[in-house]
Amino acid sequence: MARSVRSLSSSALLRDSGESPPSLLILFRDLSIMKQHSVNRSPTPEEDEKEELTLREIINIKLVESGEKENLMELVRDRLVESGWKDEMRIACREHVKKKGRKDVTVDELIRVITPKGRASVPDAVKEELLNRIQNFIRSAAL
Repeated sequence: MARSVRSLSSSALLRDSGESPPSLLILFRDLSIMKQHSVNRSPTPEEDEKEELTLREIINIKLVESGEKENLMELVRDRLVESGWKDEMRIACREHVKKKGRKDVTVDELIRVITPKGRASVPDAVKEELLNRIQNFIRSAAL
């Protein structure tokens, strides 16, 4: 089912992205996907709200289409390895398994326990570099 970006207001878009209106309008023109509605009736406001793409979804579509999402994922993997984050997470997993006993730990439990620690310990430099790359992508995609 296709979704529409028709009613995203320019002020909401500016508030979310910090970009100027002309460059965003070009981005949204490229992404306008319209849903076919019944000929017998107009969509209700509630239906329209459910069918609209969020700014996050639109950016994700552009990242995937351009191949930039894969590049960003590779960048993050490399930076996490370089910073020692991956080794820290491996050690945390081993410690948890040792503490609970190998037979008493499930993968789901390990993920549930380690994920918050992992997210909290991502180096700020990695987050900042990723954010800068995404912002640059948004600027270049909107031109």
